[in-house]
Amino acid sequence: MAAADLAQIADVDIDPDGVFKYVLIRVHSAPPSEAPAGESKEIVRGYKWAEYHADIYDKVSDEMQKKGYSCECLGGGRISHQSQDKKIHVYGYSMGYGRAQHSISTDKIKAMYPDYEVTWADDGY
Repeated sequence: MAAADLAQIADVDIDPDGVFKYVLIRVHSAPPSEAPAGESKEIVRGYKWAEYHADIYDKVSDEMQKKGYSCECLGGGRISHQSQDKKIHVYGYSMGYGRAQHSISTDKIKAMYPDYEVTWADDGY
Protein backbone atom coordinates (compact mmCIF):
# COMPACT_ATOMS: atom_id res chain seq x y z
CA MET A 1 0.00 0.00 0.00
CA ALA A 2 1.19 3.48 -0.77
CA ALA A 3 1.11 6.68 1.24
CA ALA A 4 -1.75 7.77 -1.04
CA ASP A 5 -3.82 4.95 0.49
CA LEU A 6 -3.10 6.34 3.94
CA ALA A 7 -4.61 9.64 2.79
CA GLN A 8 -7.97 7.85 2.49
CA ILE A 9 -8.04 7.34 6.28
CA ALA A 10 -9.72 10.22 8.11
CA ASP A 11 -7.34 12.13 10.39
CA VAL A 12 -10.05 12.69 13.00
CA ASP A 13 -13.15 10.75 14.01
CA ILE A 14 -14.65 11.90 17.32
CA ASP A 15 -18.12 12.03 18.80
CA PRO A 16 -20.07 15.20 18.01
CA ASP A 17 -20.58 16.26 21.63
CA GLY A 18 -19.69 15.44 25.23
CA VAL A 19 -16.66 14.35 27.24
CA PHE A 20 -15.00 11.11 26.19
CA LYS A 21 -11.75 9.15 25.97
CA TYR A 22 -9.54 9.41 22.90
CA VAL A 23 -6.41 7.79 21.51
CA LEU A 24 -3.73 9.00 19.12
CA ILE A 25 -2.83 6.16 16.75
CA ARG A 26 -0.04 5.83 14.20
CA VAL A 27 -1.21 3.86 11.18
CA HIS A 28 1.45 2.18 9.03
CA SER A 29 0.85 1.32 5.39
CA ALA A 30 2.04 -2.27 5.91
CA PRO A 31 2.99 -4.63 8.73
CA PRO A 32 5.95 -3.23 10.72
CA SER A 33 8.36 -5.72 9.12
CA GLU A 34 7.41 -4.48 5.62
CA ALA A 35 6.62 -0.78 6.09
CA PRO A 36 9.33 1.56 4.82
CA ALA A 37 10.18 4.58 6.96
CA GLY A 38 7.79 7.47 6.45
CA GLU A 39 4.83 5.34 5.33
CA SER A 40 2.62 6.24 8.27
CA LYS A 41 0.23 8.86 9.62
CA GLU A 42 -1.30 9.77 12.96
CA ILE A 43 -5.05 9.65 13.50
CA VAL A 44 -7.29 10.77 16.38
CA ARG A 45 -10.21 8.64 17.52
CA GLY A 46 -12.51 9.45 20.44
CA TYR A 47 -15.90 8.03 21.45
CA LYS A 48 -18.29 8.17 24.39
CA TRP A 49 -19.07 4.45 24.16
CA ALA A 50 -15.52 3.51 25.22
CA GLU A 51 -15.10 2.54 28.85
CA TYR A 52 -11.33 2.20 28.34
CA HIS A 53 -8.86 3.73 25.89
CA ALA A 54 -8.01 0.18 24.81
CA ASP A 55 -11.61 -0.30 23.63
CA ILE A 56 -11.08 2.42 21.02
CA TYR A 57 -7.62 1.24 20.02
CA ASP A 58 -8.71 -2.40 19.68
CA LYS A 59 -11.67 -1.50 17.46
CA VAL A 60 -9.68 0.85 15.21
CA SER A 61 -6.69 -1.50 15.05
CA ASP A 62 -8.95 -4.39 13.98
CA GLU A 63 -10.55 -2.21 11.28
CA MET A 64 -7.16 -1.08 9.98
CA GLN A 65 -5.70 -4.62 9.96
CA LYS A 66 -8.63 -5.80 7.82
CA LYS A 67 -7.59 -3.13 5.29
CA GLY A 68 -3.95 -4.22 5.36
CA TYR A 69 -2.56 -1.55 7.71
CA SER A 70 -0.78 -1.96 11.04
CA CYS A 71 -1.18 0.36 14.02
CA GLU A 72 0.47 1.48 17.21
CA CYS A 73 -1.12 3.50 20.00
CA LEU A 74 0.87 6.64 20.80
CA GLY A 75 -1.14 7.53 23.90
CA GLY A 76 -4.51 8.75 25.02
CA GLY A 77 -6.44 11.32 26.97
CA ARG A 78 -9.86 12.91 27.04
CA ILE A 79 -11.74 15.29 24.80
CA SER A 80 -14.41 17.74 25.87
CA HIS A 81 -16.40 18.56 22.75
CA GLN A 82 -18.90 21.40 23.21
CA SER A 83 -20.46 21.63 19.77
CA GLN A 84 -22.96 24.34 20.74
CA ASP A 85 -20.12 26.62 21.87
CA LYS A 86 -17.76 25.41 19.11
CA LYS A 87 -15.10 24.44 21.64
CA ILE A 88 -12.92 21.36 21.92
CA HIS A 89 -10.50 20.82 24.80
CA VAL A 90 -7.99 17.95 24.77
CA TYR A 91 -6.45 16.92 28.10
CA GLY A 92 -5.44 14.15 30.47
CA TYR A 93 -3.87 10.77 29.82
CA SER A 94 -4.54 7.07 29.46
CA MET A 95 -3.64 4.73 32.34
CA GLY A 96 -2.78 2.01 29.82
CA TYR A 97 -1.12 3.95 26.99
CA GLY A 98 0.17 7.05 28.73
CA ARG A 99 -0.36 10.65 27.64
CA ALA A 100 -0.80 11.32 23.95
CA GLN A 101 1.09 14.23 22.46
CA HIS A 102 -1.92 16.55 22.67
CA SER A 103 -0.32 19.16 20.41
CA ILE A 104 -0.43 16.69 17.50
CA SER A 105 -4.03 15.75 18.31
CA THR A 106 -5.17 19.37 18.53
CA ASP A 107 -3.47 20.27 15.22
CA LYS A 108 -5.42 17.51 13.51
CA ILE A 109 -8.67 18.49 15.26
CA LYS A 110 -8.17 22.17 14.31
CA ALA A 111 -7.86 21.14 10.65
CA MET A 112 -11.13 19.18 10.92
CA TYR A 113 -12.95 21.90 12.92
CA PRO A 114 -11.46 25.18 11.62
CA ASP A 115 -14.24 27.34 13.09
CA TYR A 116 -13.79 25.91 16.61
CA GLU A 117 -11.68 27.06 19.52
CA VAL A 118 -9.43 24.04 20.09
CA THR A 119 -7.22 23.95 23.21
CA TRP A 120 -5.17 21.41 25.11
CA ALA A 121 -3.55 20.89 28.50
CA ASP A 122 -1.59 18.13 30.20
CA ASP A 123 -3.69 18.58 33.35
CA GLY A 124 -6.50 16.31 34.41
CA TYR A 125 -7.33 12.68 33.90
